[in-house]
Amino acid sequence: MLKRSIVISSILALIFSVLVGCSSGSTDENGGKHAGKDLSGTVKVDGSSTVFPVSQAIAEEFMKEFPNVQVTVGESGTGGGFKKWTVGEIDIADASRPIKDEEKEQAAKNKIQPIEIPIAYDGIAVVVNKENDFVTDITVEELKKIWEPNSKVKLWSDVRPEWPKEPIKLYGPGTSSGTFEYFTEEIVGESKKSRTDYTASEDDNALVKGVQGDKYSLGYFGYAYYRENKDTLKALKIDAGKGPIEPNEQTIEDGTYAPLSRPIYIYPSNESLKKPEVKEFVKFYLENAQTIIPEVGYVPLSDEKYKESLKNID
Repeated sequence: MLKRSIVISSILALIFSVLVGCSSGSTDENGGKHAGKDLSGTVKVDGSSTVFPVSQAIAEEFMKEFPNVQVTVGESGTGGGFKKWTVGEIDIADASRPIKDEEKEQAAKNKIQPIEIPIAYDGIAVVVNKENDFVTDITVEELKKIWEPNSKVKLWSDVRPEWPKEPIKLYGPGTSSGTFEYFTEEIVGESKKSRTDYTASEDDNALVKGVQGDKYSLGYFGYAYYRENKDTLKALKIDAGKGPIEPNEQTIEDGTYAPLSRPIYIYPSNESLKKPEVKEFVKFYLENAQTIIPEVGYVPLSDEKYKESLKNID
């Protein structure tokens, strides 16, 4: 009986030591310690609907590893996210454009300093309904003609005479969207200048459904939303003067899909990174970006760039 008790005690001691070792944290590739499984708290993320799928996917994986941390991810648009972030309402702003000077100034009033972290490359897809059989490519000049303020384009034939005399139904991001700002700057020539008689939404899924439901529609939104709906949408090749280029992972990464390729970002603040759960979430984001981002439909940065951002937050 004594020997059996000794054996059982030894086994229990071994199990306990293994459990303690696991809960004390794992070692990362830089030799540092991740926070233990008992890490708790909340992380609030909001902003760009383009970045939303990435942050949402990262959050889901993070909460599997750190179940006591609650991560919420919203999509109120880049401008809407920065509005909340500059007053400390959220920890991290998702953004499809760099932060503006006026947003930095507003944040500074609340002693909030931005930390800009590029997380992926994205392209803006210009799409039509899958049943559209007359258009495969479009020039930057034609897009400007369609989307500029006070545009006279009402029918597809107003763009090219050989296209049908059918009403062109337009779908695009709302005015607080970073995608809207980037698209108007690159296509129209001035940020936030656009015709207003189109169906606008901060929710890219709503834009997808709009184009899916109308044979003669045209819209634009983040490439990942097109990739998710390839069966019902057709992405147009864009001709910026060097011939039509289709959007795909390669052309977005190398910038040949011009002028609609761009980096996308997350913005934690100096204050939010003082919270262990926020810092651990950002580290997890960067350490897992190259694996998760392609699954969501975006193009990851180089490993070196993620490591550089990790050094910055450390």
